[in-house]
Amino acid sequence: MSIRHSLLALLQDQPRYGYQLRGEFEERTGATWPLNIGQVYTTLDRLERDALVEKDGDDGDGHVIYSITAAGRAEVVGWFAAPVAATNPPRNELAIKLALALTLDGVDVAAVIQAQRTASMRLLQDYTRQRRTAAGSAGVGPTGAAGASDANDAAWLLVLDSLIFSTEAEVRWLDHCEGWMAQRAVRSRQAGPPVVEPAEAKASRKAPKVASK
Repeated sequence: MSIRHSLLALLQDQPRYGYQLRGEFEERTGATWPLNIGQVYTTLDRLERDALVEKDGDDGDGHVIYSITAAGRAEVVGWFAAPVAATNPPRNELAIKLALALTLDGVDVAAVIQAQRTASMRLLQDYTRQRRTAAGSAGVGPTGAAGASDANDAAWLLVLDSLIFSTEAEVRWLDHCEGWMAQRAVRSRQAGPPVVEPAEAKASRKAPKVASK
């Protein structure tokens, strides 16, 4: 997640101080990825160092206001125009756990899959319930024009859709893993136990040949 570009995008909307930026980010994303305020101000320092933002006085209560520069606006335009690079797959703890479970003795892989499926289904139900609630308040405002709160509700709906699709994909992948393991077990049974060579045959094959007279 690019906190750097997210903060720039919010400053493009209007000048803000750190706590306002954190609040706006979490409101528009449903607090799905909470920001540490220290991380926000560290990022603002770096953006100022790179001449993408500048200090713009304070709000009278000691909060330093930041505004975006022309270079910062160009950076935001480039960020929205470019696709998100996915050259390296993100580290997936679940995939790593199943890969290790499958290759280590004494681990019940089926139990690992079932435990994860139960948790994923519970999460999916929670996301779906949140989406129904959010959908009730999203859309066009009472005046007939879409306001800021409507836009934030719509943004939260999109985030929830993304979470629902990701969780559904995870459940499908768990089903695939379980089916693949079942097929592998059938093939293993059909192949039968490994053939063990009798000790006598092995010994005679290794015995040195005696030259005939």
